[in-house]
Amino acid sequence: MATIKKRGNSYLIRVSCGYDINGNHKEQSMTWKPDEGMTKKQIEKELNRQAVMFEESVNHGFKTSAMKFQELAEEWFENYAKNALRSTTYERMLQLTHRVYPAIGHLRIDKITARHLQGFVNSLAKEGANEKTGKPLAPKTIRHNLSFISDVFSYAVRMDLVSDNPCRKVTIPKGEVKEKPIYSQEEIAQLLTAINGEDTKYRAFFYLIAYSGFRRSEMLGLEWKDIDFKNNIISIKRTSNYTSERGIYTDTTKTKRSKRVLKISPYIMGILKELKDEQDEEALRLGDKWVESDRLFVKWNGEPMNNQTPYGWLKEFCEKNDMPFYGIHSFRHFAASALISSGLDVVTVSGALGHCNSGTTLNIYSHMFQTAQARVAQAMDGAFSFLPQDSTS
Repeated sequence: MATIKKRGNSYLIRVSCGYDINGNHKEQSMTWKPDEGMTKKQIEKELNRQAVMFEESVNHGFKTSAMKFQELAEEWFENYAKNALRSTTYERMLQLTHRVYPAIGHLRIDKITARHLQGFVNSLAKEGANEKTGKPLAPKTIRHNLSFISDVFSYAVRMDLVSDNPCRKVTIPKGEVKEKPIYSQEEIAQLLTAINGEDTKYRAFFYLIAYSGFRRSEMLGLEWKDIDFKNNIISIKRTSNYTSERGIYTDTTKTKRSKRVLKISPYIMGILKELKDEQDEEALRLGDKWVESDRLFVKWNGEPMNNQTPYGWLKEFCEKNDMPFYGIHSFRHFAASALISSGLDVVTVSGALGHCNSGTTLNIYSHMFQTAQARVAQAMDGAFSFLPQDSTS
């Protein structure tokens, strides 16, 4: 029920909105001033009409004067994100608040416009935005910031707090997109040859990830029951991830299509068999100290390997052997490149990589497909070299 209070020549209309997540009472208000010349009866009638209209608009979420963006975002984290998002995504969203909250956290959500958000996004593309390097943020990072804001506003629309999501009118500035280097076939051959002299678990890890293109989280989530030594088949069924809040934990695959089966080289399966035998021997040696996780890639006592261990080990290995270090994800790109270069179609490549759809594969590797198609055209030109060069002759 709206309450009305006279304030000089105008009237203050208030509507209760219940309580926020901290138990504080919330209300929204508006001021109405009668036109000059209105009679007392006309003022009373119009005032009641304004009060009813305002109360209806508040109940339908078209006025949100009391709620700031940070308050709304915290509600979104608690009521939606915590239950709906993967833990890694949830933690990344939390990290984004250190830029978003100072910029718009203090603003009322009904006062935030596309111009506000465009200005914020543009500021991330300027020199100094990256606190570590002093350079602009990468377009992908800028997109993550805008996506976070958009997700919060989408929640507000669903909750009838606002009628529109202003993020849909915002564009990401075109920044310099640096193509990340990937290992060439020669570099992979050199790297894996050098790794042959290292511990079995690292030989197994890097041979398998280069051959399969599995994600790092999928590699670390592999369990021995996923390995079919008889048919040389490996099944991806789960992932192993890490957040500061949860530590190392097991999760579902990134998408439903990420659950897949892949035929593996007998040579690499032989390395995995060697790894299994070594683990069984170590478990017997350690006895009660061994933790039975069934994972392929483990710590000294059988617990799941930390997600940063392969990265740190490879970086140190490359520095020691004077080899290029392109990170762990580069092995996935190498595998994709090898599949595309072999002439496989996009649907097959997408299935092998576990992408949610073929469009994702095309977006990421469009230049590789174009290069492969160009080579096909060159090969066909060579096969038809007997044809006249000029079609009119």
